[in-house]
Amino acid sequence: QVQLVESGGGLVQAGGSLSLSCVASGRTFSTYTMGWFRQAPGKEREFVATISTFKWVTDYADSVKGRFTISRDNAKNTVFLQMNSLKPEDTAVYYCAARAGRTSRYRDDYAYWGQGTQVTVSS
Repeated sequence: QVQLVESGGGLVQAGGSLSLSCVASGRTFSTYTMGWFRQAPGKEREFVATISTFKWVTDYADSVKGRFTISRDNAKNTVFLQMNSLKPEDTAVYYCAARAGRTSRYRDDYAYWGQGTQVTVSS
């Protein structure tokens, strides 16, 4: 069982930056692939980024590639999402997720989810 708690959301102007964090409980964090997803009002939850376990292989949605960076610190049981050059269309609730297995863009592949943190980008 893994419990995830996100933080770092807030209000920022377009072009600005935010850094999200997600802290996981348990001693097996390093064995989980981690992902970030987001859900805007009236839309389905969509993939943002993912990072694998030990080799830290990453994958990004095309909409955020080059602007967002996912990273992890296994010693601190934490995964990060650095978001730069933010756009109004990045406004959403951002969720951290964990799965045992390879990186995946599919939300149904992730067994564990945080409660989400709101990111609002004003124009």
